[in-house]
Amino acid sequence: MTSCLAKPLRPQYDGGIVVNPELKDGLKGWTTFGDTKVEHGQSSHDGNNYIVASNRHQPFHSFTQKFDLDKDKLYTFSAWLQVSDGNADIAAVFKTQNSYETAGWVTAQKGCWSMLKGGFVVNDSGPAHLFFQVLQEIPATTYFAVQVRKRRVKLQAVDQHGRPIANATVSIKQRRPNFPLGCAINQNILRNSAYQNWWSSRFKYTVFENELKWYSNERSRGSEDYSVSDALVQFARSRGAAIRGHNVFWNDPRYQPSWVGGLSTNDLWGAANKRIYSVVGRYKGQLFHWDVVNENLHYNFFESKLGYNASNVFYQKANQIDSRTTPFLNEYNTIEESKDGASSPSKYLQKINQLRNQGYNGPLGIGLEGHFSYANLPYIRSAIDTLATAKLPIWVTELDVSAGPNQANYLEQILWELHSHYAVQGIMLWAAWSPQGCYRMCLTDNNFRNLATGNVVDKVRGQWGQADGVQGTTDSEGLFEASLYHGEYDAKISHPKTNKFSNLKKFSVLPNKNAKDLFHLKIRV
Repeated sequence: MTSCLAKPLRPQYDGGIVVNPELKDGLKGWTTFGDTKVEHGQSSHDGNNYIVASNRHQPFHSFTQKFDLDKDKLYTFSAWLQVSDGNADIAAVFKTQNSYETAGWVTAQKGCWSMLKGGFVVNDSGPAHLFFQVLQEIPATTYFAVQVRKRRVKLQAVDQHGRPIANATVSIKQRRPNFPLGCAINQNILRNSAYQNWWSSRFKYTVFENELKWYSNERSRGSEDYSVSDALVQFARSRGAAIRGHNVFWNDPRYQPSWVGGLSTNDLWGAANKRIYSVVGRYKGQLFHWDVVNENLHYNFFESKLGYNASNVFYQKANQIDSRTTPFLNEYNTIEESKDGASSPSKYLQKINQLRNQGYNGPLGIGLEGHFSYANLPYIRSAIDTLATAKLPIWVTELDVSAGPNQANYLEQILWELHSHYAVQGIMLWAAWSPQGCYRMCLTDNNFRNLATGNVVDKVRGQWGQADGVQGTTDSEGLFEASLYHGEYDAKISHPKTNKFSNLKKFSVLPNKNAKDLFHLKIRV
């Protein structure tokens, strides 16, 4: 939720396990955390109850409530916050016996209530204390106040006269899923037929690991080389795969071409303009996304060299050069790590608003890298809930899980969590293969036999795509009803008496409300 309200809404789930969630009983259940003065207050014009934490001496001095939490449970959390002056980034933190778990962040403002929404898990069962911490300390007083990808369709078996056929056998097979699940590739695929066969049998969406980055295309100033990226584009297109563009610029100073760092402001503008016109123009119409400025919440190389509106200029130019390709932001730790305030969901929304306020009003997408070390499913869900308020396309662009005994298990949990969220439009796995090993997560060994992670990917592909198909018989009105994932399907029927088959019927199951959900299959008796 991005709006700041004059009066906060009622607690979700009636407050859940929180004691006195609406503060109708004064400070019951609440005490001080650190050196601060905590008081109960009530608004005179709307009756809203709140807690005030004032005279705070440290960013984490606030108010607290103690909870008994269980290791195996998933917790969601929300609170309404306001500050006495200016604005401040505030985190909700649960202090357990052995760790600090951040449930979420929000930028609180003066004069209105902002909703912090998050989620968390704990590593050990036991007591935990909730407190609120200000990231950017200012003179402030802190206040406190599933399946979406399926559709039911009906198929009706009729004879050549339009009469329904009862007890006909209906067979349905998905031809292409509506939900994109892709995987990164790199130049190793160009000379390895086993890699090509393994990858092409599974994916219709891809992104290049490094081959479209500036440091790959212009290693020395003025000498461009697109031979490898051209070959990868040709390979992907020959296999019917759609391509994400990654990336035009990277805002991290460590990942610039070696010659860029010493350029003057004018020379850097010239080099950057040449770069964007060159790479976006070269692949115009061949990519469906472009990560225009990668990781510009964590880093600001171009802003520090070219001025505060550098990213805005680049997004404007990218859209002007290729209006058919959606420009994306792309950032890490927005859904992976609740403790990273630099790229929290609220910070991401601020970056979007900043681009809009600076004059970029063109298409825009939200890229979430998804480099996970563990699976905090409630936080993932709440973070995407917050981002979804921007009403922009959301993709998870570089999904992987760090090595460890739970890698495959975490990957499966995260894939299902992302797939089940209505706002996520696609997922790209960051698992390009190299003989020396992958970035963080491989799906196969060097002989292209599936690892546990590869088995997880095949498993969910089959489940999301209903690889085993659906079969059943029609009722007395010739109808057969099924719940199908969005996608493109083939169906046929066989007559109960003659065993004659109908022609193959192609149909699509679409997510929009007005989509067709009754299909007729005709067979001659």
